Amino acid sequence: MESSNNNTTHRNGSFSSSFGFIISCVGSAVGLGNIWMFPYRLGQYGGAAFLIPYLLFVFLFGWVGLSAEFGIGRLARTGTLGSYRYCFSARREKAGKFGEALGWIPLLGSLGIAIGYAIILGWVLRSCWGSITGELFSMDASTYFSQATGDFGSIPWHTIVVVMVCAVALTGVSKGIEKVSKVLMPLFFLLFLIVAVRVAFLPGAGDGYAFLFVPKWDALLKADTWIMAMGQAFFSLSITGSGMIVYGAYLDKSADIPAASLRTALFDTLAAMLSALAIMPAVFAFGIDPTSGPSLLFLTLPEIFKEIPLGNVFAIFFFVSVAFAGITSLINMFEAVIESWQNRFHMSRKLAVALCGILTLAIGLFLEAEPKVGSWLDFVSIIVVPTGAVLGAVSIYYVLGYRRIRKELEEGRDKPLSKAFGFAARYVYVPLTVLVLILGICYGGIG
Repeated sequence: MESSNNNTTHRNGSFSSSFGFIISCVGSAVGLGNIWMFPYRLGQYGGAAFLIPYLLFVFLFGWVGLSAEFGIGRLARTGTLGSYRYCFSARREKAGKFGEALGWIPLLGSLGIAIGYAIILGWVLRSCWGSITGELFSMDASTYFSQATGDFGSIPWHTIVVVMVCAVALTGVSKGIEKVSKVLMPLFFLLFLIVAVRVAFLPGAGDGYAFLFVPKWDALLKADTWIMAMGQAFFSLSITGSGMIVYGAYLDKSADIPAASLRTALFDTLAAMLSALAIMPAVFAFGIDPTSGPSLLFLTLPEIFKEIPLGNVFAIFFFVSVAFAGITSLINMFEAVIESWQNRFHMSRKLAVALCGILTLAIGLFLEAEPKVGSWLDFVSIIVVPTGAVLGAVSIYYVLGYRRIRKELEEGRDKPLSKAFGFAARYVYVPLTVLVLILGICYGGIG
């Protein structure tokens, strides 16, 4: 079986501490979906009642889903392609090549999301700059936004995003990914908290809190509530069969993976709740449709910031924090691709980073128009990414086998895993990943 020495550090380095690992994983998980999707789904599907199925799914997916991806990465001491090869080689040596071929699906999912993400982050940076210069407030928000979202409408900002992420990737794991995450994620929470406190004092904000937290218990009797809670939890944790595997490859043997997975899920949930507290009270204070989704970021909120004292300052705080969340997620997507290319094609890290950046930008330039990037992300997020997640779950818990991965997950723990973990992993989590894929296609996206 092809495997690396589990007692050696990955050639790209490793996380220097458990905190560094967790905060990097939180940075990967906390993304734009937490900010623009969770708040209105929370209110739309039952308020506080929605939290019951959501938290159940977050716990399940964090406990056995994230643990699986972290675990196979650490066990194989490599990222996506090498980990799938490792799983299939456990069954039959020659099957390793087939496993590696399957691994390209989740890897392309990470690259596909990265291409679209970089475009949207370009819009975020442009909005942030407009908040600083005042240009965002000197014209109608829709006019400002439309200038960025036409064909080749955001090339400079789009390029800045890709260059920044490549610069972080070039510095490696502990000096780049970990250090940047330790700075950006605490700032994300702080800035969003400041915005949340400010909007709490807006007249009519109470209606937003009611929308979010007054329980509508009848919603629990509707299938859509559980389906959307499952989709939101699944995609919020970045379970893709790729990205979290590579972070696991950089993890020390002394780390308690299941515990770290649950902490990652906890902070991801706190980020989602904080975004809800920052956005929905403001939306209701100004009588705006709370289900407007992504347009909240670029159209609705700028108009709100125009109307409040020191609105430009709070707009800067908001867009900077959104940028921080997006950049840390994009770093993970890049790293999944870079590490696999390093190992598969025996190239230097510098070359892998350069190729990833060039490819992301070259394809993305032709997708900058809003309808194009929307269609691109719909296809990748509805078809490719869930397929990758299914392949990851099946490969780890069935092809490699629960006994092998359980042994790895018990490394660094004081107590062995419970029997409930194995049952939940094989007979609940794996079928649910298949269900996420099927329902996503049927609904046109659930995450």
